[in-house]
Amino acid sequence: MIRQPGLITTLVDLFEHTWSRVRDVAEPAQQLTAREREVLGLIAEGRSNSAVARALSITEAAVGKHVASVFAKLELPATEDDNRRVPAVLAHLRGTAR
Repeated sequence: MIRQPGLITTLVDLFEHTWSRVRDVAEPAQQLTAREREVLGLIAEGRSNSAVARALSITEAAVGKHVASVFAKLELPATEDDNRRVPAVLAHLRGTAR
């Protein structure tokens, strides 16, 4: 429980700023593979690439390749300002990343 009004205000402002910059991610042009869906599901749980690798008993390099493939299929280009994991997770949560 947070009881500091200043902290609550800061968190609300951060959420509103982030939400205003999120774009909708449509149905991917290509379906995600079962492994890509597993990787994306673990990312949605907040896991790092190394944690995903341990959970799936694969290398971190393999996780990186799966993540890159997910970003490509969801048409999420790399930019300096945005973290592509956020819209990818939102697509996962909405059920549009199949």
